[in-house]
Amino acid sequence: MKKTDSNNRANRNIMLLTYTVLALFLGMMGYFGYFLQIKSEEVINSSYNARLDSFSDRVLRGRIFSSDGMVLAQTQINAQGEEVRVYPFANIFSHVVGHSSRGKTGVESLGNFYLLTSHVNLLEQIWDQLSGQKSPGDDLVTTLDAALQLTAYEALGDRKGAVVALEPKTGKILAMVSKPDYDPNPAALDAAWDALIQAENDQGQLLNRVTQGLYPPGSIFKMVTALEAMRENPQGWQSVSFDCAGVYSVEDYSIKCYHNNVHGLQDLGLSFANSCNGAFASLGLSLDLGAMEELSEELLFNTELPLALPYAQSTYKMKEGAGTWEILQTAIGQGKTQVTPIHMAMLTAAVANGGMLMKPYVIGQVKNGAGEEIKAFLPASAKSLMSAQEAGQLGELMTRVVTDGTGSALRDAAYLAAGKTGSAEFETGKETHAWFTGYAPADNPKIVVTVIVEESGSGGSVAGPVARKVFDQYLLRPGFEG
Repeated sequence: MKKTDSNNRANRNIMLLTYTVLALFLGMMGYFGYFLQIKSEEVINSSYNARLDSFSDRVLRGRIFSSDGMVLAQTQINAQGEEVRVYPFANIFSHVVGHSSRGKTGVESLGNFYLLTSHVNLLEQIWDQLSGQKSPGDDLVTTLDAALQLTAYEALGDRKGAVVALEPKTGKILAMVSKPDYDPNPAALDAAWDALIQAENDQGQLLNRVTQGLYPPGSIFKMVTALEAMRENPQGWQSVSFDCAGVYSVEDYSIKCYHNNVHGLQDLGLSFANSCNGAFASLGLSLDLGAMEELSEELLFNTELPLALPYAQSTYKMKEGAGTWEILQTAIGQGKTQVTPIHMAMLTAAVANGGMLMKPYVIGQVKNGAGEEIKAFLPASAKSLMSAQEAGQLGELMTRVVTDGTGSALRDAAYLAAGKTGSAEFETGKETHAWFTGYAPADNPKIVVTVIVEESGSGGSVAGPVARKVFDQYLLRPGFEG
């Protein structure tokens, strides 16, 4: 009997050990598969991976193209036989395409592995190795529209700020401009590097303001406040009224509308169109602060964005128990709230796409030196930020901004646009930042445009016209069908 019990215990121990080893093996194989399919490309493409440097010993770095076939970056051999990276558009694509000397940024960094990998035919690769020549690296075709990028660049002019354009149904990044900028061509970059580094403290020429610039959102945040009002009062939010006298006072605090404009009696739709600070400050006092915080997290504040380019996180800090002044300020997009232009473009794209956010992406295809497709990057959904009904209601409010409110720069366009303007205070005594975010056509969105112009005043009169030029270029070009 004792021998049988001893055998049973031994068998159980053996089985336990077997199952443990099997579980570890399956776990290891599962992680190995996950690594190969999901993480390997990220690890290989890491700037800390020294193996990539050795690729350049046998591969000539590939080219980068716009979606409309323009060369954005290429490697040439100079008179001394040295490889030189050339950026034909100089400053215009500097932040999004990036540079490959003095470190790598932008698409040069994202696509580094592809650019240093060659998929020309095997015989050509063998011949190149035998003859001591480098094989041509694969080319990247971006989602960037060169004509649209140039329009956005020129529309922003010599002012500090950012412009980003997205395709809401796919997430394709069509244009991305940040100013001040720099010339990424190696000779220019090397000559100006010390000055660029020193200028970072006050100019930020190396900073991609689209993805890394943090700003108070001002009145474009009223999209969030309005959405929370819809959720808390789904049947009656449209009938909420407010009588604006230009200044809204509560306790010892006062909130002024832009330039003390008196809007009079208005419902929520009209107060959104007119960007009435008093109405939204008053509305903020009636909302559930806990629910508002939850909504902010659903809308990707204080969290990671589905974006491959380096970015700063937008922040929302108001919590339950906040004081009256913080509530008033936060409801109108001031206070401690900070956003990036790309984040606001993504929120706008979700509204335009029935509530679903598509992952923004900038590399569309990888092709070999012969122009044959090696890999295609397809649209992918990120998450639903709101219901289709909520997106439709916000879209109606944003359309009224153009037809009846502060978005007058787009009112006479050949298409109907939807948008929200904003004028964000950031420092006492300085002019406000000018914001616009919107999409067009309103009934069948093809493009989202978000603009910030630093220290320039009214979003409607400054940022709106910049967005108008981008919309016009994209939607009114000959033969455009979307």
